[in-house]
Amino acid sequence: MPQLTLSVLPRMYAVCRLEPNGHIPHWALMGDDFISLTRTRTELSVICLEENVPLEDTQAERGWRCVKVDGAFDFSLAGIHASLAIPLAEANISILAVATYETDHLLVKAGYLEDMLQVLRQAGHRVHS
Repeated sequence: MPQLTLSVLPRMYAVCRLEPNGHIPHWALMGDDFISLTRTRTELSVICLEENVPLEDTQAERGWRCVKVDGAFDFSLAGIHASLAIPLAEANISILAVATYETDHLLVKAGYLEDMLQVLRQAGHRVHS
Protein backbone atom coordinates (compact mmCIF):
# COMPACT_ATOMS: atom_id res chain seq x y z
CA MET A 1 0.00 0.00 0.00
CA PRO A 2 1.23 3.50 -0.74
CA GLN A 3 2.66 5.78 1.95
CA LEU A 4 0.68 9.03 1.89
CA THR A 5 1.13 12.48 3.32
CA LEU A 6 -1.92 13.92 5.05
CA SER A 7 -2.80 17.42 6.18
CA VAL A 8 -5.31 18.26 8.88
CA LEU A 9 -7.48 21.20 7.88
CA PRO A 10 -7.70 23.68 10.75
CA ARG A 11 -11.45 24.25 11.05
CA MET A 12 -14.60 22.36 12.00
CA TYR A 13 -17.07 21.11 9.42
CA ALA A 14 -20.74 20.16 9.28
CA VAL A 15 -22.51 17.61 7.09
CA CYS A 16 -25.93 18.93 6.09
CA ARG A 17 -28.97 17.42 4.42
CA LEU A 18 -31.16 19.71 2.36
CA GLU A 19 -34.11 19.04 0.09
CA PRO A 20 -33.07 17.51 -3.24
CA ASN A 21 -34.65 20.17 -5.45
CA GLY A 22 -33.73 23.14 -3.30
CA HIS A 23 -31.23 25.81 -4.18
CA ILE A 24 -27.65 25.74 -2.94
CA PRO A 25 -27.64 28.22 -0.05
CA HIS A 26 -25.10 31.04 -0.02
CA TRP A 27 -23.69 29.92 3.35
CA ALA A 28 -22.69 26.56 1.86
CA LEU A 29 -20.22 28.22 -0.49
CA MET A 30 -18.43 30.43 2.05
CA GLY A 31 -14.84 29.48 2.89
CA ASP A 32 -11.89 28.29 0.88
CA ASP A 33 -10.50 25.10 2.49
CA PHE A 34 -13.06 22.43 1.58
CA ILE A 35 -16.68 22.39 0.42
CA SER A 36 -18.54 19.41 -1.00
CA LEU A 37 -21.94 19.45 -2.70
CA THR A 38 -23.69 16.27 -3.79
CA ARG A 39 -27.22 16.12 -5.18
CA THR A 40 -29.18 12.88 -5.52
CA ARG A 41 -32.86 12.18 -6.09
CA THR A 42 -33.40 12.18 -2.33
CA GLU A 43 -31.15 14.92 -0.96
CA LEU A 44 -28.73 17.76 -1.46
CA SER A 45 -25.78 16.97 0.79
CA VAL A 46 -23.53 19.86 1.80
CA ILE A 47 -20.24 19.60 3.67
CA CYS A 48 -18.97 23.01 4.65
CA LEU A 49 -17.51 25.04 7.48
CA GLU A 50 -19.56 24.44 10.60
CA GLU A 51 -19.60 28.14 11.49
CA ASN A 52 -21.49 28.93 8.26
CA VAL A 53 -24.44 26.60 8.89
CA PRO A 54 -27.53 28.29 10.33
CA LEU A 55 -28.55 26.85 13.69
CA GLU A 56 -32.24 26.95 12.78
CA ASP A 57 -34.01 25.07 10.01
CA THR A 58 -30.95 23.13 8.82
CA GLN A 59 -30.57 19.40 9.36
CA ALA A 60 -26.87 19.13 10.14
CA GLU A 61 -24.38 16.89 11.87
CA ARG A 62 -21.76 19.22 13.30
CA GLY A 63 -18.36 18.56 14.84
CA TRP A 64 -16.36 17.06 11.98
CA ARG A 65 -12.65 17.52 11.24
CA CYS A 66 -11.22 17.10 7.76
CA VAL A 67 -7.97 15.41 6.73
CA LYS A 68 -6.74 15.96 3.17
CA VAL A 69 -4.52 13.55 1.27
CA ASP A 70 -1.72 15.74 -0.13
CA GLY A 71 -0.95 15.52 -3.80
CA ALA A 72 -2.82 14.67 -6.95
CA PHE A 73 -3.35 11.04 -7.95
CA ASP A 74 -4.00 9.48 -11.32
CA PHE A 75 -7.34 7.67 -11.55
CA SER A 76 -5.53 4.44 -12.44
CA LEU A 77 -3.67 4.34 -9.11
CA ALA A 78 -5.35 1.69 -6.94
CA GLY A 79 -5.32 1.38 -3.17
CA ILE A 80 -5.22 5.02 -2.06
CA HIS A 81 -8.52 4.95 -0.21
CA ALA A 82 -8.01 1.38 1.04
CA SER A 83 -4.65 2.26 2.61
CA LEU A 84 -6.51 4.76 4.79
CA ALA A 85 -9.91 3.15 5.29
CA ILE A 86 -8.77 -0.36 6.20
CA PRO A 87 -6.60 0.54 9.23
CA LEU A 88 -9.28 2.98 10.43
CA ALA A 89 -12.01 0.35 10.10
CA GLU A 90 -9.84 -2.15 11.99
CA ALA A 91 -9.50 0.47 14.77
CA ASN A 92 -13.29 0.99 14.72
CA ILE A 93 -12.96 4.63 13.62
CA SER A 94 -15.79 5.71 11.37
CA ILE A 95 -15.00 8.15 8.56
CA LEU A 96 -16.82 9.95 5.79
CA ALA A 97 -14.68 9.91 2.65
CA VAL A 98 -15.03 12.38 -0.20
CA ALA A 99 -13.07 11.98 -3.40
CA THR A 100 -12.34 14.91 -5.68
CA TYR A 101 -10.75 14.98 -9.10
CA GLU A 102 -7.26 15.23 -7.62
CA THR A 103 -7.35 13.71 -4.14
CA ASP A 104 -9.33 12.39 -1.17
CA HIS A 105 -10.62 14.01 1.99
CA LEU A 106 -11.53 12.09 5.13
CA LEU A 107 -13.93 13.52 7.66
CA VAL A 108 -13.99 12.21 11.21
CA LYS A 109 -15.85 13.36 14.29
CA ALA A 110 -13.60 15.77 16.19
CA GLY A 111 -13.34 13.53 19.25
CA TYR A 112 -11.71 10.80 17.15
CA LEU A 113 -9.21 12.97 15.27
CA GLU A 114 -6.17 12.18 17.42
CA ASP A 115 -6.96 8.45 17.41
CA MET A 116 -7.35 8.60 13.64
CA LEU A 117 -4.00 10.31 13.17
CA GLN A 118 -2.26 7.81 15.44
CA VAL A 119 -3.71 4.87 13.50
CA LEU A 120 -2.69 6.40 10.16
CA ARG A 121 0.84 7.07 11.41
CA GLN A 122 1.09 3.47 12.60
CA ALA A 123 -0.05 2.40 9.11
CA GLY A 124 2.98 4.24 7.67
CA HIS A 125 1.44 7.52 6.59
CA ARG A 126 2.88 10.98 7.35
CA VAL A 127 0.65 13.57 9.00
CA HIS A 128 1.08 17.36 8.97
CA SER A 129 -1.09 19.05 11.59
